[in-house]
Amino acid sequence: MRAVLVDRFTQVESLKIVDVPDPDIASGQVLIDLKAAGIGFVDRLKIAGLYQTKDSLPFVPGMEFSGVVCRSGEGVAKVKNGDRVFGTVKNGALAEKLAVSVDDLDLMPPGLSFAQAAAVPVNYLTAMFGLRELAGLSAGHNLLVLGAAGGVGTAAIKVAKMLGATVFAAASTADKRAFAEAEGADATVDYTNSDWREELKRLSGGAAMDVIFDGIGGDISPVAFRTLGWRGRHLVVGFAAGEIPRLPMNIALLKGAMLVGVDSAQVQRREPEIYARIMNDLSSSLGDGSLAPPPVQEFPFDAFQEAFSAIRERRARGKVIVTFD
Repeated sequence: MRAVLVDRFTQVESLKIVDVPDPDIASGQVLIDLKAAGIGFVDRLKIAGLYQTKDSLPFVPGMEFSGVVCRSGEGVAKVKNGDRVFGTVKNGALAEKLAVSVDDLDLMPPGLSFAQAAAVPVNYLTAMFGLRELAGLSAGHNLLVLGAAGGVGTAAIKVAKMLGATVFAAASTADKRAFAEAEGADATVDYTNSDWREELKRLSGGAAMDVIFDGIGGDISPVAFRTLGWRGRHLVVGFAAGEIPRLPMNIALLKGAMLVGVDSAQVQRREPEIYARIMNDLSSSLGDGSLAPPPVQEFPFDAFQEAFSAIRERRARGKVIVTFD
């Protein structure tokens, strides 16, 4: 099979597609013909060896996948050959085939394309875990999404609208703001303007934000934190701006506000019951249409480097997906 192989920590631009043996499967595993793989900022960090944890070399990057079961190991009853499945793994998704435990996959919701299904596991899990489980977002709440045009930002918009919240989307360009509004945001604001807090206050009718979903970091985060009302929750999702911000602690004290880390990668291991409930709820909601499917930006496997460039240069609209023939 063909795969992207990382044999040393490096930059994405130095990687190539190579021929490697098909993976073997063990008891409780299935072999999947991959149709799509989702990639994100974390994958680039892992390839460079800059993520919080380092994958053992050599490895195939990519954590989100969708495809068709082609072979099952002993003791597998959850799925059968020919089933369309999706899920997450520690690595291995940027390849034509993947061996995975049945515990790490689910049947694809009806009506989703392979590309859409590969966009669900990490971003929608992050949004649902952060917004519903940690922040308690519900009808009547105001949510501010930073970096609203990217994969995790649009996931937050979709989940928040399902939960009944009013969504204010912050993005740096007019086309990104238009994209976020088309994906369901109630109003948008340009956070590159010096007076964007005043604009947000005008748009909200003077109401403060109850929750902030922040995948950007950098200079914008401390400013955004000040838009929270009493007992507001600022969800720390990532640092796409490249800088980890510093927050004046007195602002948290004055607002009675909370800074909450959202690391969905640890949910399955640390809180398996919550993980299972969220994934079941996502599948059900996507299946019955109460949760809108994710927007995707597709690249063929041979153009995987261009897919990563779209993320690095912040040109991505929705979730970036690599597809396989």
